[in-house]
Amino acid sequence: QCCRPHPLNSTLPPLPLPGSRTHSLCHSYLKVSEPSQGLPQFLFLLHLDDQPIARYDDRTSRMEPLVPWMGAEEATTLMDLERIFRTDLEWLSKLSHQTGGEQLQSCLQAPNSPSRLHTWQLVLGCNLQEDGDKGGFLHYGYNGMDFISFDKETLRWVAAQAQAQKVKEKWVDDPRRSQRNKVYLEETCIERLQRCQSYKNKTLEKTEPPVGKVTLKVVDEKLEVLTCQAFGFYPKEIQAIWMRDGEVCKYETLLRNVAPNSDGTYYISLSIEIDPKERDRVRCHLEHEGLQEPLDLAFKKETGERLKSYKMSPLGQIAGI
Repeated sequence: QCCRPHPLNSTLPPLPLPGSRTHSLCHSYLKVSEPSQGLPQFLFLLHLDDQPIARYDDRTSRMEPLVPWMGAEEATTLMDLERIFRTDLEWLSKLSHQTGGEQLQSCLQAPNSPSRLHTWQLVLGCNLQEDGDKGGFLHYGYNGMDFISFDKETLRWVAAQAQAQKVKEKWVDDPRRSQRNKVYLEETCIERLQRCQSYKNKTLEKTEPPVGKVTLKVVDEKLEVLTCQAFGFYPKEIQAIWMRDGEVCKYETLLRNVAPNSDGTYYISLSIEIDPKERDRVRCHLEHEGLQEPLDLAFKKETGERLKSYKMSPLGQIAGI
């Protein structure tokens, strides 16, 4: 998921199991304290399942769709939301320059960050599982550290830093703010998530099987790195693992998370360090609902020692390219 319940200091989730579908809609806001070369002072990004689908910054003052199926009309509806939470970040930014602001900045200063440049972040979103289970979250951060978050179940504000107490006291006295957040996370966000997912599904109505290749990098005479890449597949859920003699190399696989392509499909890569002598025993194993059967890819060399990649076909056969 693009939005995890603890966005500023969280570990990446495991790959979902085949058939487990959780979709998420994530709003990310960034407010910079002062102009910086090449950076906007305010930035908003909207993600659907890790894929950026809309963007706004104060240099263009336009909400721009980032995918073909995200229409300009739908992107425009985000402007009201952008204004609401931008106002919150503006207020927090002013707070850090008022009484106690220097203490706030010194206590929450991120390591190695410029002394005069400060950032406020907001991450909020919702997720919807295939069985109808819903979730939502809203977190503010200062200089990359958790600051204050909202619990939609109890309508409580939770201060992550002592310096956030002043903000908490002000927002606790504003029940309309808490109710607004709850309604957005539980209703409006879910409706927008379903709408965006519907737009996307109409564009990608059928499953797309992965296309892949295996490449090799020689480190020295006793160490090689095999890399397996699978790309162009949809939906996102895929199982990818290295196997040796039919046994899963769980702790040896260096796996990168599934990432989106601009066309709405996905890609993934995974590597493994091996002894050159065991190269023929290692396979890249892939399972995806677009494939009629699992694929097992092996690295091969052409005549003349030229490296060769291999492409997967929907039938699980391997063809050289």
